[in-house]
Amino acid sequence: MDNSSQLCKLFVGGLNVDTDDDGLRKHFEQYGQLTDCVVVVNKQLQRSRCFGFVTYSSAEEADAAMAARPHVVDGTNVELKRAVAREDAGKPEALAKVKKIFIGGLKDDIEDEHLNEYFSQFGEIEKAEVIAEKETGKKRGFGFVHFTDNDSADKAVVLKFHNIKPCSKFSPRAFGKMRTL
Repeated sequence: MDNSSQLCKLFVGGLNVDTDDDGLRKHFEQYGQLTDCVVVVNKQLQRSRCFGFVTYSSAEEADAAMAARPHVVDGTNVELKRAVAREDAGKPEALAKVKKIFIGGLKDDIEDEHLNEYFSQFGEIEKAEVIAEKETGKKRGFGFVHFTDNDSADKAVVLKFHNIKPCSKFSPRAFGKMRTL
C-alpha cells in the first residue's frame, strides 16, 4: 500500500450491532467516493463485531469525513480514526489519541522550520522543534511536532517514513505511549 492510499482508509468503531455494509456506506459516501466499505462480522455467530472500515478514493475525501466528526450512524455515535496497519493494530499505543509526535533520525542540517514546513501538510502545527543540547547547541538527532488535532498526528504517523531532504529519512512516532512503527 503506498503512502497516499494509507491515508484513504478509516476505522469506524462503536457501530450499532444492526448496522450493515449498506448502512455504513450510505452514511460515509456523502463525504466522497468509497472504494471499499465493510462491517466486520463474527463468522461463527454471523453477527457484527461493531466496527468496520471505509476506504475513500482519495485522501482528500477521507479528510472531509474526518473533518465532519462526530458521526452518528444508525442512531449511534461512532468513533472515526485513521486505520493502522494490521501488524500495528494490536499495540496499545496505536489507540492513543495524541497531538505530539516524536521525530527520530534527523540530520544536523534539519531546523525547526524544516519540520514545520514539511509536517504542515498533515494539519495545523502548534510547534515544531529540533532538540539540541543546552550547553553546546549540538543537535541531538530528534525532535517533536505538536499538532492542534490528533488526526493530523495520526496521518503523519500512519505513513511511517518521511523525507524532508534527500539525505534525511526519518520515522515519526506518536509521543506519550511510544508508538513503534
